[in-house]
Amino acid sequence: MNLGKVKYCKKCVMPSSSAIPVEFNENGICSGCNAASEKVGIDWVRREEQFKRLLSQYKNKDDTNYDCIIPVSGGKDSYFQVHMIKNVFKMNPLLVTYNANNWTKAGYENLHNMREAFGCDHILYTPSIDLLKKMNRIGFQMMGDMNWHGHSGINTYPFIVSVEKKIPLVIYGEHGFMDIGGMHSYSDYVEFTQRYRLEHNLRGYDWQDFLGHSGRDKIEENELLGFKFPSDASIKEVGVRGIYISNYVDWSGNNNFKIAQQYGFKENEDDFERTYWRISNLDDMHENGIHDYMKYIKFGYGRATDHVIKDIKEGVMTRSEGIEIVKKMDHIKSKDLYRWLEYVDMTEEEFDEIADTFRDKRVWEKTAQANWIKDNIWD
Repeated sequence: MNLGKVKYCKKCVMPSSSAIPVEFNENGICSGCNAASEKVGIDWVRREEQFKRLLSQYKNKDDTNYDCIIPVSGGKDSYFQVHMIKNVFKMNPLLVTYNANNWTKAGYENLHNMREAFGCDHILYTPSIDLLKKMNRIGFQMMGDMNWHGHSGINTYPFIVSVEKKIPLVIYGEHGFMDIGGMHSYSDYVEFTQRYRLEHNLRGYDWQDFLGHSGRDKIEENELLGFKFPSDASIKEVGVRGIYISNYVDWSGNNNFKIAQQYGFKENEDDFERTYWRISNLDDMHENGIHDYMKYIKFGYGRATDHVIKDIKEGVMTRSEGIEIVKKMDHIKSKDLYRWLEYVDMTEEEFDEIADTFRDKRVWEKTAQANWIKDNIWD
């Protein structure tokens, strides 16, 4: 066997096989930890003043339109975003949600409570269930990601609304690839780009890749209107701009949860099988489950690792404590798989056969007995 190709961060538990771009310095510290360390030296009061000035440029002066759009899932971070934009910075946002049709009970309740708790108008976009089943199957077979439609939806539909309603400012929470992997510095004030959307959020695929299939997976172009990013000309005409609030406000998932609770946000009633957090990804039961299991199959780590990384960075967990959680949870094949298999009409044998084709050779090797083994942080 030729394992040992994967590096692990000496400060957190980030693997070099990460699904997002990550680098390691000469001390074995990952770029995500290095970016997080920048936050200590940031003058957040000054950043909030910068944010106020930015927002003032977009505030509708005659109350004839919304001031901005906030893409929301109804999660703890969504609550924090709306709290800051509506109640702290006194903007009038339009909330926009993409519905992937996989709500947990708590997630569904949180979404609808959020609209009432903040007194905001809210657009909920739901593609046809038949289309979602097709996109689940195609995405899984094509890229090992049954939730590609969800990544596309939240990074596309808010901009469709932005152009249609001529609301130029779209405000996201954190830049995920910077927050977790350190793709950018906090000094960059990185903003949303179509290139980032396509190459990273959408894995390099777009709506056109879901055409040309036959039989039960045949999709017509007019079924994918909600996944078509607006034209350059329409973006320019409206002056659309996508920003991340985490560049201006000290972002913390744990603190966001505390704020969200003040508005009635509820954590999941039951424990998840693949992570110890009960406060995240409640809008899609498969995000913490079988969708995340596919990340483990592909890259050798999962949601427990992601959440451990966040908690280590925030100083609420030690690396050794995190490693024990990863060891216990990352490998679990969660039971929500059976809901998904019934949903898309697939057998577990078909699922496993397709899943195995996506295993990263840096992570996985097959024994002479046809068993898969991988390099682990505790080995």
